[in-house]
Amino acid sequence: MRVGLFFGSFNPIHVGHLIIAKHLEYSNHLDQIWLVVSPQNPLKKSSGLLNEYHRLHLVNLAVEGEKKLKASQVEFGLPRPSYTIDTLTYLSEKYPSYRFSVIMGADSLQNMDKWKNPELILNNYSLFVYNRPGIDIQEKPSDNKIHFVDAPLIEISSTHIRKLIKEGKSIRYWVPDAVREEIENNSYYK
Repeated sequence: MRVGLFFGSFNPIHVGHLIIAKHLEYSNHLDQIWLVVSPQNPLKKSSGLLNEYHRLHLVNLAVEGEKKLKASQVEFGLPRPSYTIDTLTYLSEKYPSYRFSVIMGADSLQNMDKWKNPELILNNYSLFVYNRPGIDIQEKPSDNKIHFVDAPLIEISSTHIRKLIKEGKSIRYWVPDAVREEIENNSYYK
């Protein structure tokens, strides 16, 4: 089975995440896409993060009914902060018959030198890289393990959604309805 791992804080998950995941699903390169909720990204501040179980619940609501998309809490049981190579190693040992790939934005590819053991990731796993607003990769690596995906360019951020919530504005259409209702009913991000 070919599984794409789409790592993120998903604070909260939004339609931009889902559009990219669906675009990759339709590409037929992957059998499943796991949206891996990261409890603590080592390159981001953890302040302002909704509890990881609440974020996982929101991701589950967002992918409910999807056959190829699933929420993953694999990093909840691993040491923190979460490092991609550690998660990949753990999953590869747990599921030896699966082929794991990493789904990332072009901004993450540009910052891979700041990651833990990036050479191990690049040597052992395929990457599916989607465009990000304002990021232009001039020299695309010729490595056949790096696949540049012509996904729609979505200028939506979780930061902006949290700002709208704090300002008392609607987040309808920014997130799936089930996610919006859960956020509103629990006063998340107020």
